[in-house]
Amino acid sequence: MNKLLAVVKREYIQRVRNRMFILITVLGPVVISLFGIAPALIFSINAGGPIKVAVVDQTGKVYPHIYNAIMEDAVQPVATTESVDRQLPDTNANDRFEQLGDAREESFELEEIHTDGRPLDEVKNELNGRVRAKELDGYLILPANMLNDGKAEFFGRSAGNVFSKRFLQKALSKAIREERLIEAHIDSSTVQRLSMPAQLEATKIGVAGGERDSGEGFVLVFGVGFVMYLTILLYGQVILGAVIEEKETRIAEILFSSVKPFTLMMGKLVGVSLVALTQLAIWGLAFGAFALYGVGVLAHKGVPIHIPHIPAINVVYFALFFLLGYFIYSTLYALIGSMVTTAQEGGQLAMPIVLLLVVGFYMFLPVSRSPDSSFAFWISMFPFFSPITMLVRIVAQSPPFWEIALSLIVGFGTVVMITLLTSRIYRVGMLMYGKKATIPEVMRWVRLS
Repeated sequence: MNKLLAVVKREYIQRVRNRMFILITVLGPVVISLFGIAPALIFSINAGGPIKVAVVDQTGKVYPHIYNAIMEDAVQPVATTESVDRQLPDTNANDRFEQLGDAREESFELEEIHTDGRPLDEVKNELNGRVRAKELDGYLILPANMLNDGKAEFFGRSAGNVFSKRFLQKALSKAIREERLIEAHIDSSTVQRLSMPAQLEATKIGVAGGERDSGEGFVLVFGVGFVMYLTILLYGQVILGAVIEEKETRIAEILFSSVKPFTLMMGKLVGVSLVALTQLAIWGLAFGAFALYGVGVLAHKGVPIHIPHIPAINVVYFALFFLLGYFIYSTLYALIGSMVTTAQEGGQLAMPIVLLLVVGFYMFLPVSRSPDSSFAFWISMFPFFSPITMLVRIVAQSPPFWEIALSLIVGFGTVVMITLLTSRIYRVGMLMYGKKATIPEVMRWVRLS
């Protein structure tokens, strides 16, 4: 035991004191946060200012509706008009937030162009000149039969602004619909009120009674699985390198004279795992502090924040199955490390491990659809998928406790079996140099041990 603790201490302290570990631990939360913040910041960049669009409305009826539609839907609209000057209704914050989540809304400057009896080609030539002179970003032609079966035409200077065209098309569709309702003598505000979507609140019926189902549990399961995936990707290669470290430096014979191969391998596995858990704990505390600070600031400004309620038992299950998933896949990396002679070979053989974890994610949907089916039961007992699939079952429809306990027992039992198998291969494989391990060769190592 003393030798095992010595190996664990050496692996842990050596890696924690490493400058790269400190750098990743400090910058990790910042980089991860940027994955969520950076896309929103990039989409919010308005490099060229408001988009200037001229509208040639040959119907004489649609332009005011387009104007209103853009003013109501855009986040910060700017519009000018020669023929329309009216006060526009405001939208509330929730509506604008939903619009931001749906698509990146653009800022437009609209200008209505009157033909004044001139031919359409002459108007187009004039507008083309203004587009080339960069006075306009584009112009929209609405034919006289637009309300029946006509097709609008847009001519622009840039063909790459997909979001602007989509937003303009959305506003045009809304404008055409409103004008058609007016011509049919139907009040558009009445149609909007009658077309409001129904609200549906789901309640999960459990042993303790009804519980509102907001879908937050599935988000947490996905979060746990994603963190597990990242941890395995980050530290799987570290475990792989740690197991074959002495094999590459060829000092295994010296180490084995004082430390048993199983003790050395377990010390490396436990030491690297403690490093991973230390880093995750630091990141968790950092995100928790940021979350509490952010909630306090937003609440002080009057913005309501909803913190999801997680039963204490589910937190325990999340932790247990996260540890189960981590140790199952880390022992697989150790198994591969005991078979190969270089880290490059180990990286190539480790691809099936990542594939197993990805398949576990794919099982998310069929298990969530029918969490009490036979398929869901057996797939949640399969140790390489259970860290994800059993959590899905717990959130969707809590299975009996004996099923959860059985899944944990089978999972951690698999960890023990893989560890024992790895130790047998490691004992012989560490002394094998210059020879690639084949499946028959590995089976022979197991028998020799």
